[in-house]
Amino acid sequence: MRIVGRHDVFLVGGLAIALFVVSSRPLGTLLDRAREIDHSRGLQLVPGLVILAVVFLVHQFRKREEMQREASQATSRVAEMERLVAFGQALTHSLDGDSIRAAATEHLPLLAPDRRVWAIIRARGEWLPLTPTGTESRAALERAARRAIGDADVAGDGADDDFCFPMVVAGSAIGAVGISPTPPLTEAQRSVLAAAAALLAASVKNAELFLEFHENSVRDALTGCFNRRHSMAVMDAELRRARRSHASFSVVMFDLDHFKEVNDRFGHLCGDAVLAMVGQRMNAVLRGSDVKCRYGGEEFLALLPDTPLPGARRVAEMLRHDFEEHPVHWNDQTVIVTASFGITDAAAGETDPQAIIGRADTALYQAKQDGRNCVRVTEQAVA
Repeated sequence: MRIVGRHDVFLVGGLAIALFVVSSRPLGTLLDRAREIDHSRGLQLVPGLVILAVVFLVHQFRKREEMQREASQATSRVAEMERLVAFGQALTHSLDGDSIRAAATEHLPLLAPDRRVWAIIRARGEWLPLTPTGTESRAALERAARRAIGDADVAGDGADDDFCFPMVVAGSAIGAVGISPTPPLTEAQRSVLAAAAALLAASVKNAELFLEFHENSVRDALTGCFNRRHSMAVMDAELRRARRSHASFSVVMFDLDHFKEVNDRFGHLCGDAVLAMVGQRMNAVLRGSDVKCRYGGEEFLALLPDTPLPGARRVAEMLRHDFEEHPVHWNDQTVIVTASFGITDAAAGETDPQAIIGRADTALYQAKQDGRNCVRVTEQAVA
């Protein structure tokens, strides 16, 4: 343990200076000389010097306090910037809605300690929270956010609303970051939260663009179905899941009848319209969990998880009838669409997609041989 601390050293130094002043003959002589000047010239030199000394000491003390305050503010500012940088780094690794929500939930409260902070965005006409809203009314948060992004039809003056920072991307407001209005925000806090709102807006937009790019890379633009490469990856994953859970898995493969004649007679634009109709009807008839795929040309696949062979046959018949009931009208003419179907299922423990597709293709070939516009089933696969 230290006996003499930093403040003790300062006190000892002061006492030493005082003893020097008391015992110093030259200093005493100097003070006597100053008094003589005071009497001879009618001045008050010694009191003036004392006042100057006191003023100087007070000035130095206040200057030191100001420097300490500025240093404390600078330290606080650095800490805020570090938290903002950490938020930005977390967002750079967030390419989907779940990871963005996790980053916002973790980091936004750190940028506004001891305050209620939230963030919501507007997507496809709906407001979606990026952070937990707690007990706050969703309607109140939406009203505050709409007022922040400049919606003209928001009722009320907003006096009781949280303070909001709009999330703007390319000149368009997509949401807002809100914070409780008391105590009042400092300029530094406003700057940090405005920057956080900008980072969050950019991250949300990047996630949307990434999702759009991913969708474009795995989907056929004409039909909206998955492309062949992606469907094979999905099929592989579904077969592995079916093997683990001992679930059933079936595949429907179909080919549009006389499609070349449609192109030759009505033109390729009509053929494109037929393909687009098929994609639309597949989305209308099949479940959301079913995988719709354009296998190539006029050939399509439907991957049916948790569906045994009899159920797959019913699905194929539904599709076959649905295509006939939705002809394509082209240049005052009606194009009837029919298709030939082949279906199969996966044996217990089977994990080879190509073998399963091969059996479905064999059944499809049999349907064509039997006059088209019908459904055929392969024999049960051997495990």
